[in-house]
Amino acid sequence: MVKHIILWTLNPELQGDEKLLAIRGIKQGLEDLKGRVPGLLDIRVYGGEQALPTSNCDVMLDATLESFEALKGYAAHPAHVAVADNLVKPFTVQRTCLDFSI
Repeated sequence: MVKHIILWTLNPELQGDEKLLAIRGIKQGLEDLKGRVPGLLDIRVYGGEQALPTSNCDVMLDATLESFEALKGYAAHPAHVAVADNLVKPFTVQRTCLDFSI
């Protein structure tokens, strides 16, 4: 199995309700991929009201996939690409990723 962890920083121009709406959109869009992308076992997104003041990023993705091949398929899957292009990239300015075997 493979873990796919992403940390994003949102555009600092987003404030208040705009920021919360962006995080909610990212969360819903990504979590809705479960059951639609082959090999994606679990996917959860954290941020917004859940984040503590000690955080230095805005959103975290924690996904579990069956294999490295499944991770490559997830990255290229049209549903994932649509979420990334429409709900993530327009609102984020920095992305950090850690993929590892478990």
